Formats: sequence, C-alpha cells, structure tokens
Amino acid sequence: MSGSLMTARYPQWVYAAALAALPLQTYKRLRMLMSLGQPSEVWEALQEGERLLPGVKTECWRAWHAVPSQSLVEIAESCIDNDITVTTNRDSRYPSVLLGDPHAPAVIFSKGNLQSLHHRRVGIVGTRTATQQGRYSARHLGQSLAEAGVCVVSGLARGIDYESHVGAFAATGDIAAMPCAVVASGLNKVYPPEHHELWKRMGEEALLLSEAPPNAPAETHRFPLRNRILAALSEVLVVVESRSTGGSMITVREAMKRDITVMAVPGAVKVPSCEGTNMLLRDGCAPVLDVSDVLVALGLDTRRHAGVVDTREPPTATEQLVLEAMGNAPCTIDELSLRTNQRVVDVAVLLGRLEAKDWVGHVDGWWEALLR
Repeated sequence: MSGSLMTARYPQWVYAAALAALPLQTYKRLRMLMSLGQPSEVWEALQEGERLLPGVKTECWRAWHAVPSQSLVEIAESCIDNDITVTTNRDSRYPSVLLGDPHAPAVIFSKGNLQSLHHRRVGIVGTRTATQQGRYSARHLGQSLAEAGVCVVSGLARGIDYESHVGAFAATGDIAAMPCAVVASGLNKVYPPEHHELWKRMGEEALLLSEAPPNAPAETHRFPLRNRILAALSEVLVVVESRSTGGSMITVREAMKRDITVMAVPGAVKVPSCEGTNMLLRDGCAPVLDVSDVLVALGLDTRRHAGVVDTREPPTATEQLVLEAMGNAPCTIDELSLRTNQRVVDVAVLLGRLEAKDWVGHVDGWWEALLR
C-alpha cells in the first residue's frame, strides 16, 4: 500500500463498514482486506487505485475503485441514524466464539447487546412452513431454554425461527437469557416485513446481528451465508422441523463442519415438513423430547430443572377422545367425524373447546394436536 496515506478522518468503524459495503464484496475478500492493516489504510489504498489482493477479477477492482469517498459519510449516517453498531474482528467486543472460526465475518453489524452471547447458546432452526405442532414445540423449547439461562439463537425467519424467538421473550425468572437473531439483510431492512415488531424488540431488548451492511436487501445468496454464522454461534443446534432440503439442512451441515452437536425433534412419519428431522434421527442425531435433553447436551445440571409445567385446562373425557383420534398428523373435521363416529357439528364444537384450551390448532381446515 502507498506510504503517503492521509490520516484517518473518521473512526475506524466507518472505514470497516464502508469496506463491507463495497460492491461485489464477499466475506472472504473482506477478511483478506481487513487483514492488511487498519481499515482506513485499506480504504485509502483502494481510493488510490491500488490492487491489494491476488486473484480478484478486474471487474471487481473497477467497481471498488469507482466507489466515491462520499460513501464513507453515507454509511456512517446510515449506522448512526439506525442505531447500528459496527464491530470488527480487531475489536475487544467482537464475539469471542467467532474469533477462531475461519469463515467468521470480519465485520459485524449489530443492534442490542453483544453481551447476550456470553450466555450458553443453543441454535433453533426449522422450516418456514411448519405445522402447528412444530410451531408449538419451537415456542415452548425457546421459552424453556431461555428460562434456563440459555441464549436462543435463530434466524428470525417465518415458522420455526419466529416461534423460538417468541418463546424466548416469554421466559420469566431471574436467570432468563435474551435471544439472538442472525439475519440476512441490513439491520434497517426488516425481512420478512410482517416481523417488524419482533425485529424492533430484538434490537432493543436482545441482540440483532448481521454481516450485511445497512440498506442491504435480503437477497437469496445471503441466507446460506447467514446460516454459517448462526451455526458458528451455537454450542448445540436443534432442528425442530425441516424438509430434507433447504436452509435448515444447510445450517446443519455448517454445524457439523464445526463439530457442533446437532439434535432433532421427532416428527410425524410421512409429513413433508418432518422428513429432514426424521432423517437426522435415523442417521444418529440425538432426539429432543424436552428441554432437559438439550441441557444435558450442554453439560448443564438439570437436577433442579423442574421442566415445563403444563398449565392448560385438562380436556374432558369427550374432548380427550377427539384429541387421541387426531394422532400426530394433521387431519380434517370430516376425518375426525369418521374416526370418532360423531357428527361433524359435534366434532367442530369439541375442536373449538380444545382450541380455546390450547390443545389443538388449525390452518386452512387442517387440525393438529398440540402435545408436549
């Protein structure tokens, strides 16, 4: 790099954020750039037209050299206006769990408290198109882990991720731990949009984390990259429901690369959203039947852990017959009518009562038992 670089006019985090926001940037290129010296020095060298790295295509260098110096001000204003903190792997507050990971981001953007990662950590992942039982399981597992002082790490996506975060926020008790969400867009770009309130709460009360700079959209290629960070932050990864392919299985592979324990919640046979978890169990992953299984995997003392007390009003004898007839797979009212030999209208009334007591749930006419 040139020996006549100007003195940095801005804090180093501004230059680091600007390097992360360069067009055609990848996490590997950013790691190499950050290893060359202070972010301000690297930025100024790029501004002077230097080619600092081997193996980078000419089109990339052209794009980098064409970035105006004004982008420093723009990135700084975006971070300040959105209360986003920029942390590099040179900073003392950078998460220690990521320091030894060869694929960790060199620059992370966060909202909330990075101290959340000082707790024990369990990742919870699963399909976006979860069954009612899967959502219920993720929510209660998230709550139970948080109440045991464990930080629940997930991706704030639809389905299982969302429910695990909601459960974590429902935790009570003196040692309850706040969750961490690792997202695939800039922290001022809420995705999916309907999670705006939870996104906001995560940034104010817990921890919202991304390697994407402000204003970066939730592009498809960012999600597998997000999953590697989620896996790296986890001491144990729990898959609640997953198809045989998809984002959850990418996270599983990233966890296995790092020798992180992977566990799975058993699901109904032949239900598509449970195929992946059941395959993991078949291949030797440990099952999660309740939170104690996860706490044991963490090496935590569970002797004083009382488990989750089911506070739901017990079903009546007639309601119990319907509940048992449902089995562990979604079914329709007509099917339940045939199984119980009762009129459709009577089954509908019983399902309404069971739903009010939180024993069943339904989506688009398909009913499921919510069992612990």
